[in-house]
Amino acid sequence: MTKVDFEKALLDPAGTFDEPEDVVRNDALSREQKKEILERWQHDAEELVVASGEGMPGGGETQLRKVGKALDAV
Repeated sequence: MTKVDFEKALLDPAGTFDEPEDVVRNDALSREQKKEILERWQHDAEELVVASGEGMPGGGETQLRKVGKALDAV
């Protein structure tokens, strides 16, 4: 697994990883780092759900489910 810039991943998880499961599988990150990244991703996905509820394009619900599953796996 390639080394990940933790600070960058924390600021933009979706821009750093293709899928939340990629965070779980990354052996270069500690359990706590994985949780922090996934919690940020979850927050971002929640914001997308709110935005799509306000008529803005999103897709946050699917991403939110994926992030939830990944958090459960950590």
